[in-house]
Amino acid sequence: MGVLYDKVMEQKRQFLIQELQKMNVTKSAQGKDINNLSYDDLKYELVIASFRQIDINHPDHKFF
Repeated sequence: MGVLYDKVMEQKRQFLIQELQKMNVTKSAQGKDINNLSYDDLKYELVIASFRQIDINHPDHKFF
């Protein structure tokens, strides 16, 4: 790939890592360090971490 593509992907990875660190996530669900994960794995971990942040006891977050 091109140099620009590689730089942009690294910036995207760093952004996801920063967001995960804000949520106090340092390891993936598989036990790997988030700094060693691919972009797609980081996206997955961010989604899982955001689901964990939802308070299911709050009335606005109930399905029924």
